[in-house]
Amino acid sequence: MAKKEISYSDAISEIEEIVNIIENGELNVDEISEKIKRVSLLIKSCQKKLHETQVEIEKILEKIDE
Repeated sequence: MAKKEISYSDAISEIEEIVNIIENGELNVDEISEKIKRVSLLIKSCQKKLHETQVEIEKILEKIDE
């Protein structure tokens, strides 16, 4: 079964939450490593969504110019 994609806003919220936890020193070294891996995946997801949105917008603008 495929994983459900997280929304952009949910990903950003989770990244902010993890950053706050790390900044407050609430994690041990092992937990930090796992959280950093999660943030990395979330950032990749956000980058993908932003790229897809940019492509969509460019297509719309091209249609307007026709």
